[in-house]
Amino acid sequence: MTWSEIAVLVVGVLLVVLWWSWLAASRIDRLHRKVAASRAVVDTQLLRRASAASTLAASGVLDPVSSVLVGEASWASIAAGSPQTQGMARLPDELRGPQCVDPAAADRGLVESELSSTLREALDDPDEVAALREEPGAAELLDALGDAWYRVQLARRFHNEAVAQAQRMRRGWAVRTLRLAGRAPMPQTLELDDAWPAALGRPGQPPATA
Repeated sequence: MTWSEIAVLVVGVLLVVLWWSWLAASRIDRLHRKVAASRAVVDTQLLRRASAASTLAASGVLDPVSSVLVGEASWASIAAGSPQTQGMARLPDELRGPQCVDPAAADRGLVESELSSTLREALDDPDEVAALREEPGAAELLDALGDAWYRVQLARRFHNEAVAQAQRMRRGWAVRTLRLAGRAPMPQTLELDDAWPAALGRPGQPPATA
């Protein structure tokens, strides 16, 4: 093989490497955009769930203790997901308790998990929830909460799947060696407790009975 043939071969290999690198970098960028978009959807649905929970707490259909606890947990979620409200908005006096925590520095997953846990405790008895649905306007509030909660679960699942795709792509040896992801941080899944209270019932399905 002559030097000219070797040079042509080397140039050809370099062009293939550059072409592959461009494709890989473009795919990584698309995956990062997909992750960002799916996280925005999750944040929107979490805010929607917190708003539905806050409305339920302020409606007066829950018992006083549950109203306070759900109100505090839902407001913590709203503040954690809306930076512009931190330090500006305030939980209504009738829903504030002595242990109301400012979530500004709290981890988002912990705040949302606390809301899930609080709602499960408030809505854990099928008979009580069934009786609650008989109150004027309560069924609509519970259905709105259930719909928002279901959307949270779906959005988080899709987001975590997008994150897993991006992580697999970025962990390839060629991507790491060539630093095709640049300085972009590694996408992370959103871990939180969003387990469903059975008594609430899935959207489109009858609530569980005792």
